[in-house]
Amino acid sequence: MFPAYIFIIVLIVFFLASAIKVLNEYERGVIFRLGRVLGAPKGPGLIILIPIIDRMTKVSLRTVVLDIPPQDVITRDNVSIKVNAVVYFRVIDPMKAIIDVENFLYATSQLSQTTLRSVLGQAELDDLLSHREQLNEKLQEILDTHTEPWGIKVSNVEVKNVDLPQEMQRAIARQAEAERERRAKIIGAEGEFQASTKLSEASDILSRNPMALQLRYLQTLIEISTEKNSTIIFPIPIDILKVFMEKLSK
Repeated sequence: MFPAYIFIIVLIVFFLASAIKVLNEYERGVIFRLGRVLGAPKGPGLIILIPIIDRMTKVSLRTVVLDIPPQDVITRDNVSIKVNAVVYFRVIDPMKAIIDVENFLYATSQLSQTTLRSVLGQAELDDLLSHREQLNEKLQEILDTHTEPWGIKVSNVEVKNVDLPQEMQRAIARQAEAERERRAKIIGAEGEFQASTKLSEASDILSRNPMALQLRYLQTLIEISTEKNSTIIFPIPIDILKVFMEKLSK
């Protein structure tokens, strides 16, 4: 016959296992007693429950990193792309997260996917590529507003990858190359303009002071002689040629 004391020991062990719960620092417990919520969330530390009567649901208060799978999005300028994102959120009210929504993790995931498609579908491709921070802030604000009744705080939303069709990638590459060529031509033209302006100013200065022209002439001869050239060209000043030109004109 089964000893009575063994049955009592088993009953005590079962009672202790069902009645004593330990919650970590980042955990809270929502206790239901016969289906009704028993006060505020409990924890952290040791929690005593009444077996069979009490039921506890644990909720983690740590930040959850939710990866949003790639979503098919058609932008406002009719470009079909695939976009994925990551959402950072945490539970700030465990009671609302358990009572007001059936599965807050699944609900937040589905809401993030639909909001991502909706918001990015209203933006043009150039805005999505160049003003991503503004779109992230808009997504975070919308998600935080909708998840607040669930006791969830969305702290950040980041759009990770934007997959473009091959045709669009080639078009963007050609556009970027054309933009670089345009900038190079503008910089070259500005350089030519500045150089011509300085040459014009230098010619005005030399025309007002003939001695400066002679000094420049001598400096040029010195530079030519130091380069070890086999042939040296001596430019003849215009003033010397004026004498012969006047005689020929008589």
